[in-house]
Amino acid sequence: MLAIGSFLARRALLLVPLLIAVSFLCFMLVRLGGQDPVAMLAGPTATAAEIETIRRTLALDQPLWAQFLTWLGKVAQGDLGRSWVSNRPVLTELLDRAPATFELLIYGVAIGALVGIPVGLKAAQKADGMFDQTSRFLSLLGFSTPTYWLGLMALFVFFYLLGWAPPGMGRINLMVDPPPRITGSYMWDALLTGNQEAFASAASQLVLPVLCVAVISAAPIVKQTRAIALEVLASDYVRYARAQGLPARDIRRLVLRNAMVPVVTFVGTELAGLVGTTALIEYVFAWGGLGQFGLNAIIQGDFAVVQGYVLVLALFSVMVFLVVDLLVMLLEPRAGARA
Repeated sequence: MLAIGSFLARRALLLVPLLIAVSFLCFMLVRLGGQDPVAMLAGPTATAAEIETIRRTLALDQPLWAQFLTWLGKVAQGDLGRSWVSNRPVLTELLDRAPATFELLIYGVAIGALVGIPVGLKAAQKADGMFDQTSRFLSLLGFSTPTYWLGLMALFVFFYLLGWAPPGMGRINLMVDPPPRITGSYMWDALLTGNQEAFASAASQLVLPVLCVAVISAAPIVKQTRAIALEVLASDYVRYARAQGLPARDIRRLVLRNAMVPVVTFVGTELAGLVGTTALIEYVFAWGGLGQFGLNAIIQGDFAVVQGYVLVLALFSVMVFLVVDLLVMLLEPRAGARA
């Protein structure tokens, strides 16, 4: 427990400068991108005086360093500003949409890991065999398929041709009232309130987008797990175990035990890295999550939302890597002593 507490304290000390650096880079990039949000907000018929008034209202007439320090001071107080388009608090907008994105992401990566890790391990154990060749081909296919095309094809096949899935029009059927908000997930909120109709609708709407995320995440997990397992199988201790006549079942357990730390680390990296990728899935299925909201903000030049969106993604990535480090400490206690 003392080791875990010391580890968490060291990570917390690194968290503040990391988030400040990410905030500064995001702040500068959105302002140096050549996009003028004032002109977009004012409209094509606005006069120079109206444009100047909007610029002054949004404090965009101040030097960049003054704008950044003002924004950073508000962020330290939990104020991410207000959306320039909707005039709602950015934090409220992000919190409303975060559960939609995170349930899609977590379910998809979980399914991808549950499929990808066993497939990668089996492919490594039967290297260059039929199963290995097939899994490598499917993994390459998953790598090569554009995310938005995968979502569109899923809708075309399972909704339009087969009629097995509902249309990609949000998180719940338009004819079904959403359940009262408890967790932010329609499916779990409906389950907690006993609303069977809303639960069935929300669960059915989840199937296709979650499967798309699972395919996207499973492909690299299969490839990486196979590479890690091949390295473990070529190690001296595995060759020694085979020479001692250990059963194949024990060899598999030994390989799994020694491959889990790098595999868990890679899955955590996938979870953090797919947040942006799911934005395309959200667009295809009109999901209304963080990704779709962030892309709309970038297109509309809503700098306040873009800054808050990037900051939330950075914080989510830091939390994911923190959890991964804790899991690594549990799987390999010697790693905690070196951390």
